[in-house]
Amino acid sequence: MLKQISAFVENKPGRLMEILQALADAKVDLKALSLADTTDFGVIRMIVSDNELAKKVLKEDGVVVRITDITAVAVPDEPGALLDALKILSDNGVAIEYMYAFGEKLGNSSVIAIRTEDPERTEQVLRNGGIVIPSDSEIEKM
Repeated sequence: MLKQISAFVENKPGRLMEILQALADAKVDLKALSLADTTDFGVIRMIVSDNELAKKVLKEDGVVVRITDITAVAVPDEPGALLDALKILSDNGVAIEYMYAFGEKLGNSSVIAIRTEDPERTEQVLRNGGIVIPSDSEIEKM
């Protein structure tokens, strides 16, 4: 099961740069990143090369951090491929909380991070529907 770091940070100029600098200094590689904000705070969701190190570095920087399970899917880089995966989830009653894309491809496929209430069931539903779920080692090599 793929893990994601969620960092809850004050929404102020330069704070994202400080966090990314701390991770870079610790040699933590970002594989995917999503940023959502409100007036007062932001949530940075990341797939990184070392979750425990990232968690330690961010906590030392005063950031509230949570590690959660997500599902990564590899969909062919062609029109409608993501739609096919999402239709399988919808047809099986799986609701998506949020999703975001990786910056790099896996072969000829785009990789999408999907957060649902039950990531294990989500993976099983997608696998049963013929959708490729990349392994953690495949993600690490990206």
